[in-house]
Parts: sequence; structure tokens; C-alpha cells
Amino acid sequence: MSAPSIQWYPGHIAKAERALLEQLKRVDVVLEVRDARIPLSTHHPQVDQWIGEKGRILVMNRVDMIPQKAREQWTQWFQERGEEPLFTDAQHGKGIEAIAKATQTAGVKMNQRRLDRGMLARPVRAVVIGFPNVGKSALINRLLKRRVVESARRAGVTRQLRWVRISDQIELLDAPGVLPNKLTDQQAAIKLAICDDIGEAAYDNQRVAASLVELLQSSSAALESRYGLAIADLTGESYIKTLADLNYKGDAERTARQVLTDFRKGNLGTISLELPPNE
Repeated sequence: MSAPSIQWYPGHIAKAERALLEQLKRVDVVLEVRDARIPLSTHHPQVDQWIGEKGRILVMNRVDMIPQKAREQWTQWFQERGEEPLFTDAQHGKGIEAIAKATQTAGVKMNQRRLDRGMLARPVRAVVIGFPNVGKSALINRLLKRRVVESARRAGVTRQLRWVRISDQIELLDAPGVLPNKLTDQQAAIKLAICDDIGEAAYDNQRVAASLVELLQSSSAALESRYGLAIADLTGESYIKTLADLNYKGDAERTARQVLTDFRKGNLGTISLELPPNE
């Protein structure tokens, strides 16, 4: 019997998406925040349609959790497609100035268009969108240089849309995380679960931890260094079970949670779960 698919679309996200689409009519520029560990899996397939001709700033958050080489590969990949990714570590305030500058630049262009049409200049209206728990609220707090919106490293903290003023030039809309109402790509869904970018109620920790182990086979030294257990010929499931028998009195659920927590906290080192596809 195949494992049940991972699906997560709570009511507050459906409500927030409807409100976001209404507010997008008032927005000049969109800051799309992705998880740098899984930038493809944290791209909403409808974002391009929602944004249309509006300006977009691509933010790759949690850059501190991926290797420098992965950052360079993603930079080149996006640049070849006409986009300039801006990398941030919102938790520690790194890369924030570049985001503020890019938003202000977009505002200058917007106001020049208004002036050309005989309209008055006004503050640029920006919105921060992205999947749950990719660091949107932490980014806003850093841009504001104070804690104004609630921020935590778990999915579903922000539940309502809220406008906040960054400066006389920028107004920013904090929006709850949005994601497709159906996760058709289950490999992407597993990566979302591994990175804690969807609610825990949507998945089985042991299955997800086993998938993480298998994704880390090419960098197995990180697991062996942390737990003293080599992957060798073990499957992800058997690795979790063996590790549980050795260190956690056979408690596979506790073991799975520990492995996921270690990855999410960076205790396994800097690891990218996605690299640019060969196209």
C-alpha cells in the first residue's frame, strides 16, 4: 500500500489567498520569498499569473543554511532566466539592505510613471508573499528594524493581512503564507515537510525523516558525524530504525523528530536539498 499523499490547505490559508488577490490590485511591487534550501519547491505555480506586469523582487531566504557553491549555482541559473535573486538570512539580518534598496528602486520607477501621467508621487506599496514559514515576517521585522509582526520558525503563524509602513517611501503588506490547494508534486511536498514549510499535521515524521536520509546519501558524512552511524546500504527507513535502536531505545518517532530538528536547526551543516535542474 502506498503512503498517503501530503496535503495541507487549512482554512486560514484559503481565506488569506482570497484577501491577498484583492489587495494585489493596490500593490506596485511583489517580494517573493523562497526557502533557499528548496527554491523550486517553494515557488507557487500561480505567482507569475498573480503578479502580471508588477515589479518582482526574488528573495532567497535562509541562505545561511546552504553551501556557498549552491548559492553560486542558483545565482547563475536565475540570472540566465533574467532574474536577479537576492539572498538573505532574515533571522540574523543579513542581506536586508539590498532588499530595501531594490524596493526603493522599484518605487522610483513607479512614481516616475505616475508623474509622466500627471499624477502625484506616493509611497511604493509592496507585498511580501511566499509559502508558510519561509521567513516573510522575519524579513519584514528586519526591514522595519523592530519587531512589529509576529515571527516564528513554524508554519501558520501569520493569519491575517496587515499593512505596515517602513518609511515615508515604502508601505508593506504582510500576508500569511500561501500554497497551492493541492500539492501535486509529492517529492516537492516531502521537501516542504522536511524544511518545516507546511503544518506538521500534514505528514508522518518517520516517513519524512526517512526521505531526508535518502536525500542526504550524497552527503552522508553529515549524518555519520552527527549520529555515529553510516548510511552504507541502509534505506532511509532502516537508517531511522537502526538509529532508534542504537540511541533512542527503539523509539523511531522520537528519532525521526530529532533528525528533522537537527536538519532544520543546521546541526547537520549547510545542505541544499535542491540544485538547479539540467535543462
